[in-house]
Amino acid sequence: MGNFVRVLPYLWVQRKQLLLSVVFALLVALFWSLNLSVAFPVVKVLLQGESLAKYVNNDIRDLEAANEKRSKKLEVIDRKIEVEKEHDSESFKIVSLQKDRARYQSNISSASRKLVMMTWVRSYIIPLLPGDQFDLLAVILSILLLATCLKGICIWIQEVLVGSAVELTAMNIRKECFRHVLNLDYETLQQKGTSQLLANFTYDMDLLKQGMTLLGGKIVREPLKAIFCIVGAFFVCWQLTLMSLLVVPVIGFVFYRIGRKLKHASHHMMDAMSRLYKTLEETFDSLKVVIAFQGGRSHRQRFHRESKEFYHKVMKIVRIDALTSPSTEALGLIAAFLALLPGAYLVLRGTTKIWGITLTSSQMDIAELSLLYVMLAGVIDPMRKLSTTYAKMKRGSAAADRVFGLLDVDSAVTEPQEPKFLTDKIQTISFEHVQFAYRNRDEEKQERGSVLEDVSAKVRAGEVIVVVGENGSGKSTLVNLLPRYFDPSLGSVKLNRIDLRDLRLKDLRERIGIVAQETLLFDETIYQNIKYGKPTATKAEIERAAEKAHVSSFVSELPEGLDTNVGEKGASLSGGQRQRIALARAILRDAEILILDEATSAIDAQSERLIHESLRDFVVDRTTFLITHFVSESILDFVDRIFVMNQGRLIAEGTHAELISSCEFYRRLYRARNDSSAQAAVIEQTQQSYYRIDGPQPETPNSHLPQSELSRRSSNTNRS
Repeated sequence: MGNFVRVLPYLWVQRKQLLLSVVFALLVALFWSLNLSVAFPVVKVLLQGESLAKYVNNDIRDLEAANEKRSKKLEVIDRKIEVEKEHDSESFKIVSLQKDRARYQSNISSASRKLVMMTWVRSYIIPLLPGDQFDLLAVILSILLLATCLKGICIWIQEVLVGSAVELTAMNIRKECFRHVLNLDYETLQQKGTSQLLANFTYDMDLLKQGMTLLGGKIVREPLKAIFCIVGAFFVCWQLTLMSLLVVPVIGFVFYRIGRKLKHASHHMMDAMSRLYKTLEETFDSLKVVIAFQGGRSHRQRFHRESKEFYHKVMKIVRIDALTSPSTEALGLIAAFLALLPGAYLVLRGTTKIWGITLTSSQMDIAELSLLYVMLAGVIDPMRKLSTTYAKMKRGSAAADRVFGLLDVDSAVTEPQEPKFLTDKIQTISFEHVQFAYRNRDEEKQERGSVLEDVSAKVRAGEVIVVVGENGSGKSTLVNLLPRYFDPSLGSVKLNRIDLRDLRLKDLRERIGIVAQETLLFDETIYQNIKYGKPTATKAEIERAAEKAHVSSFVSELPEGLDTNVGEKGASLSGGQRQRIALARAILRDAEILILDEATSAIDAQSERLIHESLRDFVVDRTTFLITHFVSESILDFVDRIFVMNQGRLIAEGTHAELISSCEFYRRLYRARNDSSAQAAVIEQTQQSYYRIDGPQPETPNSHLPQSELSRRSSNTNRS
């Protein structure tokens, strides 16, 4: 069963419902065996024309006569034993006689138990039955109908109880998985991927629920039905029933081999479903690009390939599963024939032995043989139903491997066993010989190159640090070590000389406010998205944060104001508006450390200047990291130092004036920014000369030119 056993502690919480469902499963099995046992009186009444009262009386008479003969035989054996003991107490004959004595005593005990039961039936059941054969048949069929209805009610109650327990258990497992995922580090979650996580929470969980439903339902009920039928068959003739059970090891071996193949195939099927989820996720998340570049065809082809792959994996399971039911039925019939053929021989030949081997204590009649057949046939039906659930159970077991495999993933960022505490405000932030490399998803592949190489720097409290560099230079990775999205591979990051790994994550992250490079908003109102930075904030505090981030400038134009819903991932807002809301969220947090990762990348130049003016007041006495590709003029007024990153190394640090004079790489970045800014300013000025608030003005000499030509000319003018 593998990881499926790990479901049991979660099911144990719902033990009252499950135990009650087992009670109803027992009732189902009881009614099932009673329904089948009706075959005996029906055969007696219809085929043999014998009344039940006469049958019971004859059976009692035969049992009494048989026990009387056995008792006399025991007396003879006892006398022989006494005679043998007088001659030779160690003789072989004494041992043989004692075996015969034990056998006769066992037969007497068995017959006595049956005699007691038949006497009880004659005293309490027979008087209640009508004497007329037709009336008796009508009563028997009425009892059969009533038992069938009661069995159906018990099945319904059991299914409801099991369904409730399974849904509650799945909810608890899903909640624990979600809790565990939220405690994992960012890098591990990125390696898992959203598609695989979604598959774990949806498809895998559904398969696990199917397995649990079967475990509490059919897998409890059907074996009980089979056991009750086997007990009934043993009661008719235990020797013949035992012969039918010789095929059980063969059935177990077949199920074992099929089960291994099913579980292996189920793992591949679920991996294929994860890839299908990934295709859908990437397509829907990139709809603008897909539409703009007319990439629908390639995405359809990819979806078709993944769907075909999933189809092939599923069909492998279907083919294996298709073997289960016919194999089980064939083996079940073989088991029944092992008992019925000898039984038919005993009935038709009127004997109790085959090849000198005694198979029944008394001669069987057609009614007893019919009952034996019906009971053994009653075992085949539960086996057939169990065979149809076998593939689902194996899929549930494979799903349990994936779900609990997620729970077994350890976070690379762990809580310290003996945490230290920051009792004072942050005084210094130190990066000491930091080195970092992202892990590979496939552990067998060669490790990826380092993103950070021996970076050392020290930041004093209240400093505003700009981290500048080209794409892939490691600037974001360096600052992302502060909230411990991941830990350095080598070296350390310290606050007040305390390694971040020695601080509790909650204590550390409460001191940090972040505006991420990718603006992330929730499908709620603007008000709620800002409040996310500080859940206990008052409305006045939220409005002040919105004002500082210049959110109010566009919120005032919305009909519902701050109560406007932003849509999925903020889709109803522009990129600049989303970034301002994210900035307001960080401002509201009022943390000691503020990290702005390309926080104004989607904002126009005018809004950027306004936000930088707000930041000039907000960053006072607050350690701030501004991550950017370029240093704009509007932030130089309140920046203390600039860190220049290139290819994972900190190649220079200092003030703007120092770096302009000493660092060629920084000079190139700054000039590239100024050239693009100058070009944008010329274009904006040209456009404003034509499009004024009160309408179009007379054309300028170049106003008929396209914007691309204006940009080119303004660029040439700027260079000249």
